[in-house]
Order: sequence, then C-alpha cells, then structure tokens
Amino acid sequence: MKATRLRTEYLTDPIGIDIQNPRLMWNVEGGVKQTAYQIVAGQWDSGKVASSSMQAVCPTLLSSRERVSWKLRVWDEKDEPGEWAVAFFETGLLHKIDWQAKWITGNYTVNKKQRYPVDCFRKEFHINRKVSKARLYITACGLYEVKINGVKAGSFFMAPGYTDYRKRVQYQTYDVADMLGEGVQTFSVELADGWYRGSCGAWGIKNQYGSETKLLAQLEIEYADGNIERLVTDASWNWSNDGPVRKADNKDGEIVEAFRKPSYGGKAKETAHPVIPSASNNVPVTEHERFAPVITKAANGKKLMDFGQNIAGIIAFRVMARQGQRMVWRFGEMLDADGNLTQKNIQLVRKGITTPLQRIDYTCAEGLNEYKTRFAVFGFRYAELESDVEIESSDVEAIAVYSDMEQTGFFNSSHELLNRFVDATIWSAKSNHLDIPTDCPTRERNGWTGDAQIFFETAGFLFDFASFARKYLHDVYDWQQKSGKLPHIVPEGGADSYMRPMNGSVGWSDIGILMPFRFWKLFGDETILREYYDKMAKYARFMESRCGKRMPLFAERIKLSKDAARYLVNIGQSYGEWSEPVDVCAFRWQDFVSPHPEVSTAYTAYVLGLMSEIAETLGRAEDAREFRAASDGCKRAYQELVSGGKYTLDTDRQAQLVRPLAFDLLSGEQRSYAKSRLIEALEHYGWRLGTGFLSTPLILDVLADIDIEAAYRLLENEEIPGWLSMPKNGASTIWENWDGPFNTQGSGSGSLNHYSKGAVCEWLFKTMCGIRICGENTFTIAPRPGGNINHAEARYQSVYGEVKSGWRKEGRRVVYSVSIPANCIAEIVLPQGRREKVTSGSYVFEE
Repeated sequence: MKATRLRTEYLTDPIGIDIQNPRLMWNVEGGVKQTAYQIVAGQWDSGKVASSSMQAVCPTLLSSRERVSWKLRVWDEKDEPGEWAVAFFETGLLHKIDWQAKWITGNYTVNKKQRYPVDCFRKEFHINRKVSKARLYITACGLYEVKINGVKAGSFFMAPGYTDYRKRVQYQTYDVADMLGEGVQTFSVELADGWYRGSCGAWGIKNQYGSETKLLAQLEIEYADGNIERLVTDASWNWSNDGPVRKADNKDGEIVEAFRKPSYGGKAKETAHPVIPSASNNVPVTEHERFAPVITKAANGKKLMDFGQNIAGIIAFRVMARQGQRMVWRFGEMLDADGNLTQKNIQLVRKGITTPLQRIDYTCAEGLNEYKTRFAVFGFRYAELESDVEIESSDVEAIAVYSDMEQTGFFNSSHELLNRFVDATIWSAKSNHLDIPTDCPTRERNGWTGDAQIFFETAGFLFDFASFARKYLHDVYDWQQKSGKLPHIVPEGGADSYMRPMNGSVGWSDIGILMPFRFWKLFGDETILREYYDKMAKYARFMESRCGKRMPLFAERIKLSKDAARYLVNIGQSYGEWSEPVDVCAFRWQDFVSPHPEVSTAYTAYVLGLMSEIAETLGRAEDAREFRAASDGCKRAYQELVSGGKYTLDTDRQAQLVRPLAFDLLSGEQRSYAKSRLIEALEHYGWRLGTGFLSTPLILDVLADIDIEAAYRLLENEEIPGWLSMPKNGASTIWENWDGPFNTQGSGSGSLNHYSKGAVCEWLFKTMCGIRICGENTFTIAPRPGGNINHAEARYQSVYGEVKSGWRKEGRRVVYSVSIPANCIAEIVLPQGRREKVTSGSYVFEE
C-alpha cells in the first residue's frame, strides 16, 4: 500500500503558510485497509501509529521561514509497510517583528475624485556570491505585479487577492532563487488600484478601503556562505507613474500607451497600514484555459471576436503596428438583435456614469506590440475591436482566470442537455471564484453570502474547495458585528448604503453556520467548527434575539398563540425567497424592507437546529439544549403560521411548500398535505420551476422523497423556467435570470454568468448517482435512476480518495457500477431494497 496525494492543510507543497501546527493529509492506493502510518517531519518522528486515519497534526513548534520536508509510509491490512512518499511545506513570516520592510506609496497627494496611472517602483542591487535560497514576501493595498530582472515572479494574478484590507491583508511568498544571477539585479513592482480604491459593486464605487494604494515587499537572500541579505521597501526606492499603464481599474479596464517607459525619476514615500499581513493559506488566482476567436465583421463595421465560451478572464494579443495606432476593445456576454456586441445586460448608468466599461484602450508602440491584461478581469464571450491595426485569429487569445482549484467532480449521462448544463455550471463556478465567490464577473462582482452558501456542496463536489472556502469564511467573520450579526455581502466594498439593513438576512448571513456545518460533513473536518464555534454561537444568539419581535413599520400583523408568538421572526429586513419567476411572485419594493416571517422563521428553526448538532458534537451540552429549544420553538411557530392565512400550505408557490419539507418543519398531517400540494402546484405550472433563489437547490431532494419520477420530470423540463432551458438556448454558463438573454427587465439585470442555479448539480452526485460521505473513510452509495435518462455516472476525488458510482438501464434491469477507494468502506443501497456493505474495490450490481 502506498500513500498518495500528500498535502498540507489541503495544499500541495505550500510555501509561506502561517498555520503553526498544520495537518498533514494523504490518500492511499493498493491494498484494502490502512492499519498504521509513520510520519517523519524534520526532527519529529511519529513512529508507527496504529490508525486508519489519513491525516495527522504536525506537533512541532514551527518558526518563521521554516521549511519542513516530510515523508510518510503506511501499513496495509497484512501489516506490510509500503514505500515512503515525500512532500514539504514552508512557513512564512509568522510574527510582526519578522517584517522589516516599510509600506511605501507613490509620491503624490491623492484626490479621491481623480484616477491615477499605475505606480512604478524599482530597486537595483548587486549580487557577487552564490545564492542558495531566496524568498520574496510581498503584499499591497491595491494590485501588484512584481518582476525580478524583468521576469514576473510567481503566477498569482490580481495579487494579493481580495479581503477587507482594513482588517486583513494577505501576503504571498515566492521562491525567486532561480531568478537571481550575478551582478546588477533589478527588483520592480507595479501597483494598481484593484479593489482597494478601484471600482467595487454594481455602481463601481471607488475608495472603498482607502485612497492611498501602498506596497510592502521583503526579499530575503541566503547565500551559500551562510550570510543573509534583505532588500525591503522603504523611502530609498525609485518611483514614477509615467509608465505605459495610464489607468487600471479591475472592472472598467486599462488605458495603455505602449510607447511609454517608466522613468523612475522620483522616490517612493514611506507610509503605514495598521494591519499585519497574514498568509491566505489558500490556492492562488492563476491563468488557465486559452481560447482563440473566430473573427468577423459586425453590422456596425467593427471587428467582432467570438471565443466560443463565456468566461471571466483577460485578453492577450500580439500585433505589428505603427506608434500611435489605437486599438479600442470592448468585452461582453451577448450580441444585440443586429449582431453587434452589447453590454446593456451588465451595465448600469447613474449620474451620467456607466459601469462596468470592460474596455481596453491601447495605443501602440512602433513595431511589435505584445499585450496581456494585468490589472483587470472581464466577463465575456465576445470582444469588439475598433482599430485599423491588422489582426488575425492567431494573434489573439482570451485567457480564463480563476482561483487554482483542482477539478474533483466529473459527471456524464445519456442526456446531452444535462451534460452541457453541468459543463455550464463548472464554467460559471470558475468564472465566479477569483479569491472570493462572486455573483457574476461583470456587473456586481460582489461576494454575496447567499450565493456562496447554496452552492457550497456543489462547489465541494466539483472542485478541491476546502482551502478556498476556509479563506472566505475568514472574510465572513472579519465582518461580524458585536451583536453577532453577519453580512449579506463580504468583503463589503461596493455595497450601497441603502442595502446595509439587509445584513443579517436569513439565507444569506446564515452562511456563518451553514458553511462550517457543510464543510464538516463534506470534508470530515471538525477543526473548522472548533475554530469558529464562539463566533458561530454569537450569530446563533443574534438569531435567537429576533424571535418574538416585530418591526415597527413593515412587520406583518400575524395572530398566533402566545407560545408561537414568542418564536415568530417578524423583524429585520431580509430578501425572503428572492427572485421567483415573475408570474409566480413579482418583485415589489416592499420586498426589500419586509422581514418575510415565513422564510425568516423557517431558516431560524433550521439553522439553530444545525447549531445544536454542532454544539453537541463539540461537547457543549448546555448550548446544544439552548439552541435545540429555540429551534423547536420556531418550528412550532412555523407550523401554526402555515396552518392558514397568507402562508397557508394551500398554495401554488412552490417555495412555500419546498422549504418546510426540506427543513422538516411540519407536523405529520401537514407534511402529507404539503407533499401532495407540491405535486399539484407543479402540475398547475406545467412542471416548470417556480421556486426562487433559496428553494431551487432544495426542490429535487424534496421531490425525490415524494416520488423519484417527479424529481426527474422537473429536472428534464426544457422550457423556461427550467435548468435545461439554458443549454437548450445555447448557454455555456448559468444565467442569473431564468429568461437569460431574453430578459426584458431592463439594463443591468441579466448576467449570463451566475453560478447559483447550478447548485442543483449537488443532486446529480448525491442522489442521481448516490455518492454520500457519511463519516471518516465511509460512504453510502445509494443511486436513484429514473426519468428518460438511460445511464449516468459520477466520480469524485473526495478527501478520502476517488469514489465512483454509475448506473445503466438495460431492458427491465438496471446495472450499477461502484468503485470505493482504498482504506474506505461503503454501504450500497439500491432502489429495490438491496443493501450490502463493501470494502475498497470495484463492484457491479443488478436489480
């Protein structure tokens, strides 16, 4: 038996982490069961540890800059040891005192109403000895690109990533030893506005985290003779802002005058920032897939490029030109009725200002011009070019940019539209995971917590998502208020002031409990619960504090018994179900100010129930009883609330039937009625989706509990509103609105790259193919064939190894294929009642 996929805190050979006692993780292959392991990490030797667990904590007290090479071997069920496998990790700067660098900024006075060129910083130094090791620790308030001797260091795009810079600033660590030679060395950095003072949110609001961009960098060189030299940012650095990038905005784009060269004629100015940088302990944002365009001439006479796939990314081109020739590029997701590029579906206009521009204004240098966007990212399938510069398809490429998450989930079936829907979901997930989970890569680019919580398990199946999710959970709790309240958007840059009362909205702010709970269940990681328990409990008690209270102005008048009234949540602005089809429930402005008592009481009951389970698991018995009592009280209030009146279960609003069934909020009699009434509601709506934002991911689970064929009937619907209507109408990503490019609601309301509706893909893995993790090294495989689909298969690289499950209809029988990874067990549960417990290996079953 051999150990494979060695990782440290979910990362492969990470450099610059700041976790003091990191967990070492692995999978195994060959053999049936791991009976023991041995780890040697630096001076620590675990010895032979009798255990089937595939992770262990490194107990050594680590210091800054410490590189730890570790090796691992495992023993199989025959007590035979396998060969050693090796990996490493390296810590970054763990303490404030480690930072000798000074924050520096451009030497000018900032006017918040103006935009400025990119700052250019440079430091020259000499090397006359052999370098044995070199590390660059660097961060910024803004976006940086760093070069050593003219070559970019690292592969991180849009570094240092996105956080609330007032509370947490991430730094990166790069191994730059191979970039250094002998003689004069050049250390240069460009600094752009980024999220820090550039456009944020739907309205492109500026200066959200500060107005003075700044840089912090520390290059540490260790020579072969043992001496160490540090080059740090300080007032001795040369600076100018007369380089080629005259403007860089992460949403609007770049203005480039390629013939310019920075003079570095001034000096940097030392400044300060109150936050000590910390490592992200996350995957970097990097460049990925590349696409060549088909170039045609549009009706408006401009060059139109179709890259064939909607992405979040950048453009690169290589052309010959004369100095002064201009190339103006615009990027968008769709064409108008005349076949010209349009940005109307993603843009908003206020006080004469249009945003986002998604535009590159490039003025050429003489001769060869090579360009790649560096300080902006766009959502697009199409590009429009206005220029007299000659350009061919081979001269241009679109480059997808997203956090470097390995794809871990794969699905295929006999239904081509379903396969294309899964592909579209994967692309929307890639497009909206650039250091934070965003709603869309165009208009808002906000870290909506509601989108992130409903998509968590789908993301967890499709990608190696743990480190990314952990980072975003830091963002969520960076925001938490003294009351325990959590945000609806985080980081909050770009959120309009009128939206602040929406913080605390159920279904959104509940991410603070829902994400750790699901993280624990999917990745078997209890440490996330321990790390955040006190903060989670604080939010749970914020939820409890709203029980039995009523808003002065917009609360509904609801008569309940005294006991039920104590637990009804009728206070606090919230989104409610949000975004149901217009003919089901048209949006009214009052929906922004209402407490939505049905939705709020349901989520309070559900989330507090999960919090009770968490508390019990962690041995917090008193807390568990408190949260359970409050959850049960809300459940009783909910049952009374839906027994008649406005929120009666006798309704065609699918969401009001799906939610209580999914959260187990109803009495036995109510449950039976709601199930039959949901089928009736679907009949009335032509078996199309009538749910909104919160309940769409829940409806197939509810239907599968009623009748698996009902679930398949809804899934296979190809009409709007329905999942498969998107690929049927040519979508390569998931639409924000069910009617997508056919939306008639006006400008700025129809992104074609919104992952949230793709959350149904979780159901394909967990129910259609039946892959469920139910404990350490333990699976339940319970596939549910149905509908007009003749075969389906899924494979998932879980934290315990790759598991596969598929089925194929052959006449009146169904053949099931299952593969369980080494060192794991599974219970196979087939639809006609057959149950069988198996160990690792591949199996075929028939029913």
